[in-house]
Amino acid sequence: MAVAATIVGLLTHGTAMVGRWLDAGRAPWANMYEFAIAVAFVTVAAFLVVLSRFPEVRAIGVLVTGLAALVLYAALAYLQVSPSAPLVPALRSNWLLIHVFAAFLAGGIFTLAAMLSLAFMYVDRRERDGVAVSVPAVRLDRLARRLHDVAFPIWTFAVIAGAIWAEAAWGRYWGWDPKETSAFVTWLLYAAYLHARSTRGWSSRRTAKVAVLAWVSLIFNFCWINLVVSGLHSYSGF
Repeated sequence: MAVAATIVGLLTHGTAMVGRWLDAGRAPWANMYEFAIAVAFVTVAAFLVVLSRFPEVRAIGVLVTGLAALVLYAALAYLQVSPSAPLVPALRSNWLLIHVFAAFLAGGIFTLAAMLSLAFMYVDRRERDGVAVSVPAVRLDRLARRLHDVAFPIWTFAVIAGAIWAEAAWGRYWGWDPKETSAFVTWLLYAAYLHARSTRGWSSRRTAKVAVLAWVSLIFNFCWINLVVSGLHSYSGF
């Protein structure tokens, strides 16, 4: 019943996004409100795809759906729910489809991977304490690694596409704008996670902590940089 409800919720969510796309006549991820909704959609969709192949991830369903519901509530209650208005000049580009799509696609998969890493650390601790668990910690850890392997190239492409778009919009590929710098720091942390996974001497718990730290950096990039710090990307917070 829980999975069925999640599927219905996702279909409703997707219908709302399509409706906004048709109403605006543009891709519905041009501001922070729309981006938050898109990331929540991808996170839940990725969870259902993984669940179809690996039933053991059902245990983190409450984390995934709970987080998605929290994001949707925050988007409606605290972000500016702007009407389907025309884009600002800097966003009138095909790169909006490419760069931002890659960013929220990677963000959604990274979020699911972070939930798996958190679940792994919890289950691993219970196993160490001799408590019986329904899903082995090693399975959660491997799934988290697979998702990071998928999301990291997409995030890399998003950063590169953003640089190309910046050259077309502002006449330079990279200017150490706060958003650009934060995205690069997030990329470095995820690269460190993947490197640590292939380096002997790093335990799964230590690498899982790096994965969670990288996800916190991703959230910082999305929330603090958009809402507090001034820069060329400031319009994305509205």
